[in-house]
Amino acid sequence: MIGLKVPKKKADTIRRALLKHSLVDLNWKIKRSGDFVFIPLKEKPVDLNGVTDLSDSEVVETDFEAQKRVPKSFKDYLKNRIAPEKMDEIKKSFDIIGDVVILEIPEDLDHEKYLIGDAALKFTGRKAVYRKSSAIKGIIRTRELEHIAGDDVSETVHREFGCRFMLDVRRVYFSPRLATERKRIVDMVKDGETILDMFAGVGPFSVAIARKHDVKIYAVDINPAAYHYTKQNIELNRVQGKIKPLLGDVAQVLDDLNLEVDRIIMNLPGTAWQFLHHAVDSLKPGGILHYYEFASNYEKPIERIIETAYPRKVEILGKRKVKSKSPGVWHVGVDARIY
Repeated sequence: MIGLKVPKKKADTIRRALLKHSLVDLNWKIKRSGDFVFIPLKEKPVDLNGVTDLSDSEVVETDFEAQKRVPKSFKDYLKNRIAPEKMDEIKKSFDIIGDVVILEIPEDLDHEKYLIGDAALKFTGRKAVYRKSSAIKGIIRTRELEHIAGDDVSETVHREFGCRFMLDVRRVYFSPRLATERKRIVDMVKDGETILDMFAGVGPFSVAIARKHDVKIYAVDINPAAYHYTKQNIELNRVQGKIKPLLGDVAQVLDDLNLEVDRIIMNLPGTAWQFLHHAVDSLKPGGILHYYEFASNYEKPIERIIETAYPRKVEILGKRKVKSKSPGVWHVGVDARIY
């Protein structure tokens, strides 16, 4: 095939000019030999002297090595394998938790689920791919998962901002999409605080805070598997002595402990409102509440906090949309100081 032989010192300038005129054949690799560079061409260049000087370059016949194309998304692996009209039904985003990929696949693509799973496995380079087969349900907040590619090993270690979280995606709830929110809370905490993590899961908020601050944290969850992994993650991240994991219904745990804390995290957006009075009762005057709820606006969550705290005064410190849940509904977060 044809290529342009150019002096090495002028190669970058000439390459840019050729690219601008769409003359470089991107299916082949540029090669170097001695003091010259060979640029693969789609066709012979017309006079580009108005753009760059080609006087000491020449068109030659030569061989080039084929360019390896890396797919930009897992959907690229499925081109020409799944009908175009079905491609749009595949969720563009998916969760990667450690070595595990979790996908949403529409029911009408059920026959292609293994093909889709294999594409996700190749694209991510992870070890296992699962398909969501139910919504999050029950008081222990788990969902059914169907194994569709790779090794059927659901326990993994997820890394996030220097933390390591061991978990089993089939036995506990964990969202990698809350990483930024967890870091935001970590940055707000001050040394010396006593903190209550009311629905701790495997301890991502608690562990992330404990790694950065000198604190005392009570991490409560009703799921025995979450409690088990919280203990594992305390050791894995070397924060022993800072976090006290507690297994049980948070209402009963708080009744037994009679805590008074500086900060409370309530990341259970579906039903956290049912436990607001327990949180308020456990919060020192001037303490901070991080409250989460599924809502279409901020009015209802803020109203719940103010009504529950009355006659105590409430100062809203911040509010934000953490992530989308469904069209028009958000996982919202509200930070409030309660005096």
